[in-house]
Amino acid sequence: MNTGPSSDAPIIRGFKLLAHHELDGFGGLGEGTAIQIAKDGRRILWLAHENAPKNFTGLDVSDPRNPQLIIQTDLPEPYMRSNSLEVVGDIMAVAYQCKQSGQKPAGMELFDISKPEEPRSISFFDASGPHSRGVHQLWFCDGDYVHMSAGAADFQSKRPGDDQFYRIIDVRNPSEPEEVGRWWLPGVRIGDSQDPPVQHNPAGKGFRVHNTNVYPQRPDRAYLGCVDAGVIILDLSDLSQPKMISRWDNSPPYHGFTHTVLPLFDRDLLIVTEESVADAAADWPKLVWILDARHEENLIPIATCPLPSVEDFALRGGRFGAHNIHENIPTPTSWQSDQVILGAFFNGGLRAFDISNPYQPREIAHFVPPAPPLSPTGSIQLNDVFADERGIVYTVDRHVGGLYVLEMDF
Repeated sequence: MNTGPSSDAPIIRGFKLLAHHELDGFGGLGEGTAIQIAKDGRRILWLAHENAPKNFTGLDVSDPRNPQLIIQTDLPEPYMRSNSLEVVGDIMAVAYQCKQSGQKPAGMELFDISKPEEPRSISFFDASGPHSRGVHQLWFCDGDYVHMSAGAADFQSKRPGDDQFYRIIDVRNPSEPEEVGRWWLPGVRIGDSQDPPVQHNPAGKGFRVHNTNVYPQRPDRAYLGCVDAGVIILDLSDLSQPKMISRWDNSPPYHGFTHTVLPLFDRDLLIVTEESVADAAADWPKLVWILDARHEENLIPIATCPLPSVEDFALRGGRFGAHNIHENIPTPTSWQSDQVILGAFFNGGLRAFDISNPYQPREIAHFVPPAPPLSPTGSIQLNDVFADERGIVYTVDRHVGGLYVLEMDF
């Protein structure tokens, strides 16, 4: 098989690389990227780390060509990760997940970041338990509620891969976070009268909740990516009792791991990503889907964004395929677009797609940096992407490469 262009050479079109920061040797980053405008006017980029020993990093990106590291914090235990974080004003929410059920601390911590160089813990929401690994992902955009994928002390799934479900946490008093609602796919929990969902995929990763997006345009809706259960839309009219409106699942024949659901409200579309979780494209294809959501009870796939060539990228090292996209975070510092989708594709790099015609999306830009020194896969593994309201794009490597700062040129 053709292994494609050398991973020693950058591949770039439609972006301008402004800066690269290796984060003082701790360049393995997860799925948490957020911007804070500090009281003194500085623009602080907060990044969650994929693995210990680091918890989160803050960089001053007021000058995107010269990011300056201002703070790096450590996790209390080597078996933890702070994969996800969000910022509203001067409060940051950080998710803590452990490698094994029963380990602590596992949950969510709220920080006062009004002095960015001196983050101060406000409170800790405990999501640990004998069958819980803690919080994998959280969504915090309105200052009132944190929506999360998490376990709990009183929740035991019938199968190991179904252990994280949807929880809604009231943080209007940040000193005392309190759960106000929860939902899981019926049948996954011990005690449910229904049988567990049938796992058709022999390499399936479970029916747990992954991403939990809620937007101010429809605060009565949650858009969940539910791994092998696909897309689920929930009615949040009563936060204490979320109700399923619809489910779209393409596995089988595809390979599952639905990751993110991004609604484009003015266009009645959903952008849905899957996550590649196997090296050498063993789970190919992992795609970015476009769904017609005019009738939310009957979601219809109408297109997929064009993947980079599997022949060119499968054997470059590590994972190849879709993962995170820029999610139009509803905060003042987030770029908003319903015409262009930005996505991270592991060794396939960063990709931008024009979806002005949703039936014929086309790639308009890409950036594939060379393999970072000491990369365990011998390739880049771009893990996440976020664009600020200036059109500056931040993308990060999963292992050692750190942060890449780009400017849109399309």
